[in-house]
Amino acid sequence: MMHPLNGEQLKLDWDKDPAIEAMIEARVAERAEAAAFLWRLRLVAIETCTLGGLVIAAGVTLGQPATQVIRAGVLIAAACFVSGMLLIGLSGACGMVVSQVRQWRQK
Repeated sequence: MMHPLNGEQLKLDWDKDPAIEAMIEARVAERAEAAAFLWRLRLVAIETCTLGGLVIAAGVTLGQPATQVIRAGVLIAAACFVSGMLLIGLSGACGMVVSQVRQWRQK
């Protein structure tokens, strides 16, 4: 149940102070960016495990030697992880470049 405001409580009017609004937006953007990076990292980890597991499962199903199958699975998983991390890094770098270009054009 909501209690009415008493005279001792501070009334905040967010619309009249643009500095507070900008600070809130900056914090929200920072948190969203951190969450997006973690989700990308999770997707790379899931993709790495899935592809490595599929290669190992295919090798075992086809009756290939165990050492060769495990080596191939680990190699595919490592390549997948490296390419995923490279993709995350490049997309982040491109995002920063686009942001800088937008700021430069607005000036």
